This record gives sequence, C-alpha cells and structure tokens, in this order.
Amino acid sequence: MKNPLVVNALELLRRPGSLKDVACEVEPEVVELHDERLVPASTVDVDLVCSSLSTGIVIEGAISARFHGECRRCLAPVTGQIDTPVRELYQETVTDPDAFPIENDQIDLRPLVREAVLLELPDAPLCSAECRGLCPVCGVDRNVTACSCSTEARDPRWSALDALREQLPE
Repeated sequence: MKNPLVVNALELLRRPGSLKDVACEVEPEVVELHDERLVPASTVDVDLVCSSLSTGIVIEGAISARFHGECRRCLAPVTGQIDTPVRELYQETVTDPDAFPIENDQIDLRPLVREAVLLELPDAPLCSAECRGLCPVCGVDRNVTACSCSTEARDPRWSALDALREQLPE
C-alpha cells in the first residue's frame, strides 16, 4: 500500500510552479508517534501543499491531533486538540541551512509530521486558565469547594524577626 506521506519529488521538480496537495488522516503509528498523551484510536490530520520552486519544494500547511491528560493543577481529565502550522523547504542539493534534503527523488513527510505533533503536545495541560487547583493542606479541589485552610507558609528563617515583631507595641 502506498504511503500518503511520501511525495514524488521528481515529478514536482520537473515543473516549477506546480502544486500537490497532501490531505489525509494517518494513524499515529504510521508516523511513529508512540505517546500516551495522544487520544487512543484517534488520527493525525495532515493538510499540506507541496509547491515546486526552481530551488526546491516548499511544504506548508497544518497538522492537527487530539490529546488527553490530567490538569497539572487539579488532576481533572483534560482533552483538547493541537493545530500547528508547518512550513519547510526541501532541496536536492541543500544550499539553505534551514532546508532538508530530498533523498531518492522522494520527500518523506513522516518525520515532519511526527516532529510537529511532538513539539505542540502540552507537557502539563490545564483544564482551564482559571483553574484554582488542589488545596495543598486538605487536598480539596478548589474549583468545586472552597476551603478555609491557611496556605500561607512562613519561612522558618524569619521566626526570630516574627518574635520581635510580636513584642513591639502597636
């Protein structure tokens, strides 16, 4: 079966100005994404355009994938989607320091897709920007229930000065 993420570069390089669309859904295993943050049984959506130039081929478009995890503050389940734009240059003879080589007259987009997804996956997602997290004293979820615990921890090195402050008249 032909891999949709392998593009025939020779065909594009023969006709500068030509375009080729690469729009597909691939399983994470196809691009060697073995990350527990990706939603099981979901696909990676690839929507790229290959543009032939006289100096090489520009790949640009967007890649998206669904992720899941735990909120870093309250440990609630979190799901979301990453959408990342990509733009890369591939050349037969690499003259641009940011370009990638075209090997065997083909461009394998699997490393590009894998790298884009891994760089965008959140390491520590939040359920919301306003998440108040868990109380460090009693452990209650402060998004659901308020607690009256004092979370003001005092540095013990200040205890001598605190004792002097208490002796001062008001």
